[in-house]
Amino acid sequence: MTQPVRIPADVDREDTVLANLTAHQLLILALTGITLYGLWSITRPLVPLPVFLILAVPVGAMAAFLALGKRDGVPLDRLLLAALRQRMTPRHQINAPEGTHPAPTWLAAQAVGHGHLASSTTRAAVRLPADSASETGVVDLGPDGIAVVAVCSTVNFALRTPAEQEALVTAFGRYLHSLTAPVQILVRTERLDLSSQIGELRQRAPSLPDPSLEAAALAHADFLDELSRGDLLRRQILLVLREPQDSGAPMDTLDSGSPLAVFARRRRSQARSGPKSPAALRAAEARLVRRFGEAAELLGPLGILVTPLDAGQTTTVLAAACNPDCLLPVSSELAGTDDIITSSMPDASWPGPSAEEDRRFAP
Repeated sequence: MTQPVRIPADVDREDTVLANLTAHQLLILALTGITLYGLWSITRPLVPLPVFLILAVPVGAMAAFLALGKRDGVPLDRLLLAALRQRMTPRHQINAPEGTHPAPTWLAAQAVGHGHLASSTTRAAVRLPADSASETGVVDLGPDGIAVVAVCSTVNFALRTPAEQEALVTAFGRYLHSLTAPVQILVRTERLDLSSQIGELRQRAPSLPDPSLEAAALAHADFLDELSRGDLLRRQILLVLREPQDSGAPMDTLDSGSPLAVFARRRRSQARSGPKSPAALRAAEARLVRRFGEAAELLGPLGILVTPLDAGQTTTVLAAACNPDCLLPVSSELAGTDDIITSSMPDASWPGPSAEEDRRFAP
């Protein structure tokens, strides 16, 4: 008779090697100790030991602090590397996969004059993990494969009886046990925009047949307007399925946060950075469709409806994830990368492009 095996909650936790320390922590401490010992061996004939300890103790304490300390579950050395990488990255990044080009003279002068952009500001092309989204909602991740995003409905767990709650947990565990590839369950909290509903109510209120209905509609519009002045939030649950382009490529393992796993994943990405074959892409899409069908079939008995997002909805979700606190509502239509943005009332103070610049930047 088989016995149940208890699985730890933190499955991504790195394995300890010695004295409850991981290999990553031991590597930092060992390199620091070897470096300090080598410096002491070289400077021993010239520098007394107390003077060397005054300089070495702070370095060792800093290394131990970086190796053993954590912030929100992330080691401090990785946070330091992330801070340095963010500091060295240009502040202004634009969506330009083909590379950045200098702006026209008249446009740069106008931007500097209005204080929008300094003339010495460095700009760089933003590097996103997603290259594009197809018409069917499949996201191209470049060398990492493809992915599909689906929105999931929710279930009120607290109002169920204990037997129903146990059945829900069992059914959800059945789906988790069926996973053989990376899956992300993302819970997003975003600001709720009611401007369209308020405008529609006030627009249709005069056409109602009874004055009482018109007054009720206007009162409800005022209530929604007052409600939207606060921090009105909503939650959205997304299910992200990812599939590598190469069916024989190893999937992400539980030790994906270790340095060796990160290095191996980068080597695999560089090896698969060549052009994608249509056959491999179609095979990856077929595997995604099969996995999505399995997710919908296993989550359906729980009352969870899994709906895939189309190209426009997927692009909106990716844009909101890149700029989560944007004042622009998510429901607004964003201009495409190839759209030409014009103005019906140009500023009279703009000198306008010269003839040469007009020929260079004309579509």
